[in-house]
Amino acid sequence: MKILLVGHFNEIAKSKISACFPADWEVAIVPPGPDMQRHLGDCQVLIPEHVQVDHDLLASAPKLRLVQTGAGFDNVDISACTRLGIWAANASGVNAQAVAEHVMALMLAYYKNIPFLDGFMKKRISEDELDYTGSELSGKTIGIVGWGAIGQKVAALCGAFDMRVLAHSRHAEQSGGQAEMTDLDTLLRTSDIVSIHAALNPQTQRSIDKAVFEKMKNAALLINTSRGKIVNESDLIDALKKGELAGACLDVFDTEPLPPDSELRDLDHVILTPHTAGMPDGRKFHQKRYDFFIRNIKRVENGEEPESKLNQL
Repeated sequence: MKILLVGHFNEIAKSKISACFPADWEVAIVPPGPDMQRHLGDCQVLIPEHVQVDHDLLASAPKLRLVQTGAGFDNVDISACTRLGIWAANASGVNAQAVAEHVMALMLAYYKNIPFLDGFMKKRISEDELDYTGSELSGKTIGIVGWGAIGQKVAALCGAFDMRVLAHSRHAEQSGGQAEMTDLDTLLRTSDIVSIHAALNPQTQRSIDKAVFEKMKNAALLINTSRGKIVNESDLIDALKKGELAGACLDVFDTEPLPPDSELRDLDHVILTPHTAGMPDGRKFHQKRYDFFIRNIKRVENGEEPESKLNQL
């Protein structure tokens, strides 16, 4: 069994990932480009981290049996996989706990002023200059956009903090008691915090834009740990600079890595993390994710359908 993982990884991450797989499997971890093309010819499994998987790429992999992604699969042409007889599967829910915890960490860091207070202590500034405002999560209303595994985990955690939880989804009418389902306009106008957990698709791309920010409270916080391209980044920066939003906590961006000259880096009321919400075990690594991948690969190897399949052959 040959596994091809396409993405940008440092040597430490490559070593951790390779060690996850059975010793008798060949694992190639390469960036997009000539090395990828060389390995496509004889791989049975493709794990595409940082590459668009279109018909031409799939057609150059004659032995390919499975395209396995993480939670998101917006970079894979599912129809092309089906036409070529290749299974496509994601790892829905595998990183839900990790991402939900990251959302809570961002919220707490923001409202408890952790970045500011940490900098204050390390710069040894006099306490006479300690000037900040913060608040508790209890009593706040969070609006969750998207009601998948991650959104539901966030709702459960927020409930433990005595927060009011609203949720909106085009595909779910009931929340099982974890949240009050509502329309998007009501959620935006009511919430103190809006957390994005929708999938990226043509309908959601850059849908969180100027019109959305105008409906949100001026004191509201935006959190995005889903996909960067769901948010219109220039509109967000403009809203933050004009005081139309109080702040933002972002783990994902329109361009990744976030460009060094991005204005987001210069805004004090913004907390940034480098797309690591779903990787709690270290840089570019999540043990649960690879355990799932291996189980799914073995299913396909044994002639079974993969779990969390995205197509039907």
